[in-house]
Amino acid sequence: MTKLGKRLIAAAKEARAIARGEADPATYNVYIPTKIDVKAMRREMHLSQEQFAHRFGFSPARIRDWEQGRSRPDGAVRAYLLVIKRERRAVERALEKQMERA
Repeated sequence: MTKLGKRLIAAAKEARAIARGEADPATYNVYIPTKIDVKAMRREMHLSQEQFAHRFGFSPARIRDWEQGRSRPDGAVRAYLLVIKRERRAVERALEKQMERA
């Protein structure tokens, strides 16, 4: 196996450990953006404020506040919004299954 192949396999194993919560958080960095343009994100998805809010577990008032600059999402919410932006379908599947059990 090539050096690159070995590095790719090691990186994949490390990513899997991080995803499973098995890795020591001190061994990797997490990037959470300081700002997220919720309005642009929502429009890209072709969703109204109400649709976006209900689909992802926010209140419509909170979406309006973010979009109008009255407040900003905190760190955990920014991380969640980033996951929605990058892996929307996965979030929708996860929330859909959760709602089926409720």
